[in-house]
Amino acid sequence: MSADRAHDLDAVDPDDAVVVDPADPALAEDHDGSWSVNLEQPVHADDRGRLVRAALLAVERTAPGYHVNLVTHGDHGHPEGYLDAELDARDLDHEFVERCGCGGFVTRVHVRE
Repeated sequence: MSADRAHDLDAVDPDDAVVVDPADPALAEDHDGSWSVNLEQPVHADDRGRLVRAALLAVERTAPGYHVNLVTHGDHGHPEGYLDAELDARDLDHEFVERCGCGGFVTRVHVRE
């Protein structure tokens, strides 16, 4: 992602998923393997839209042929109620993995080659 496309999540259009979330520095870099992103920070609990935008960015940052585990904040409930529709709208392969002991939820998104 070029520097001119890197923005703070608070300062962009909610439809623009190409942003850097300062709550998770891992979103600032591409991942050439499977990985997990922690979307359980207080900023994610406070703002479901921010959580969804960060989740979509995590998918964009994942290399084709790999997956990203989206670990979402438990305050928003099961991701099928808000995240699945966003992933389906982008025709992304995803599956619910588990509920964490801390109350969060794990959704795995497979990035096609």
